[in-house]
Amino acid sequence: MPRFERKQNIFRNKDALGESYQPERIEERDDEIEAYMDALQPIIDGWEPNNIFLYGNTGVGKTAVTDYLLDVLQEDVTRYDDVDLSVLSVNCKTLNSSYQVAVELVNTLRPAGAEISTTGYPQQTVFKKLYSELEALGGTVVIVLDEIDSIGDRDELLYELPRARSNGYLEATKVGLIGISNDFKFREQLDPRVQDTLCERELQFPPYEASELTNILESRAEVAIADDSCDDGVLNLCAALAARDSGSARQALDLLRLAGEVAENNDDEEIQERHVDQARSKLEQERVEEGMRELTTHGRLALLAVVSKAAKESTPCRTRELYQEYEALCESAGTDSLAQRSVHNHLSDLRMLGILSAKENRSGSRGNYYSYELDVPFTSAVDAMADVLYLDAEIETIRDIARMNDIV
Repeated sequence: MPRFERKQNIFRNKDALGESYQPERIEERDDEIEAYMDALQPIIDGWEPNNIFLYGNTGVGKTAVTDYLLDVLQEDVTRYDDVDLSVLSVNCKTLNSSYQVAVELVNTLRPAGAEISTTGYPQQTVFKKLYSELEALGGTVVIVLDEIDSIGDRDELLYELPRARSNGYLEATKVGLIGISNDFKFREQLDPRVQDTLCERELQFPPYEASELTNILESRAEVAIADDSCDDGVLNLCAALAARDSGSARQALDLLRLAGEVAENNDDEEIQERHVDQARSKLEQERVEEGMRELTTHGRLALLAVVSKAAKESTPCRTRELYQEYEALCESAGTDSLAQRSVHNHLSDLRMLGILSAKENRSGSRGNYYSYELDVPFTSAVDAMADVLYLDAEIETIRDIARMNDIV
C-alpha cells in the first residue's frame, strides 16, 4: 500500500492560489494599471524610459502588475523594429547595498561560468563592469528592483544608473529603473539627488477592500477549487479577515489555500468557515515565526519586551518604557543590553515585518514619538518566542500574567 496518495476532493488546481501563478487578468487594479501604462509609454514610443517607483503594502499587487505589464509590453514592442527591449528583474531582499545589487545585475547579464565574485572589487569597478554589460546588450533596458528598500541608504547605484547615459557611461543603451517598495518612508531616506531622478513617476497601490478581495478570490477559486467544494461565506470570510488585517490579496489567497488543505487533511468534502479560522491561526503563527527567523537575539528580546507589556495590558507603549522591560530581559538572559536607539531600530524592523504596529504621537514642543503594540495575536507571539529564546521561566511568567488579565 502506498504511503502517499493523491487528495483531489477539494482542489482542481491549487497552484492558482500560489504566489507564482500569473492570472490572465489582474483584478481590481484598473486605475493603477492605467497609470502604470502611461508611465511605460515612452518605451513603446522609442524614447528613454521613465524611472518609476511603486509603493504599497505586501500583497497589494505591485509585483504582479509589474510582471503582467512588462510581459504585455515585451510582446507589443515586437511590432516595432526600432525598439529592442530587455527586462532585468532582481529581488533585493537579500541584498543590502548598491554594491551587491550591481554584482547581481552583472552576473545576471553574464553567461554561466563568467560571473564575478560577490566581494573583492572596488564599487566603481563593479559599476564599470555593469555599464560594459549593459552597453553590450544595447537597446532599451528596464531594470526592476523589487523590495528596493532592503538596500537602505546605500543608494549610490540608484543615483548613478539613471545618469549613466548623460554621464557618458552608456551610449547605445537606454536604461530605466522600476523600484518596488513596501516602505512608504523609503523615499525620504534617499539622497535628494536620487529622489529627483529615480522617482520621476510614483505610483501608490492602496490596500484592497473586502469587496475587492472577494472578487479576486472568486476569480481564483473558479480555477483552483473543485465544484461544490467551498461553503457559502468562505470567500467573504477570507476577504474580510485579510481586509481587516492588511488589505493583502496574498493573505486572502493564503487563507483560502490553507483552509482547503485543512479540509482535505480532515477528509471533509468542502471548505467551511471553521477551516478558515484554523487556517488563520496557523498563518498568524507562521507569520511570527518567519519574522523571528530574521531577528537577532536583541531583536527577539525587543519583541519579548512588547509581549511582556501586552500581558500586563500596558500597550500601546512608548520606546523608553519598552526599553526598561528590554533591559530587565537582557539581565535575565545574561547578555549586555544595547543602547535605546538600537532597540528603537529593532522595533522599527518588527513593524516592517508586520509583527508590531506603531502609532505616531505628536506632542508639540516635546517632539513626536511612536507607541508600539502587537499586530499579531498574543498567543501566536508568545508561542513563537518560546521556541527561539532560552527564557522559559520569564516566558511562563508572562503567560501567567496574561492569564490573570484574561488575555489568553
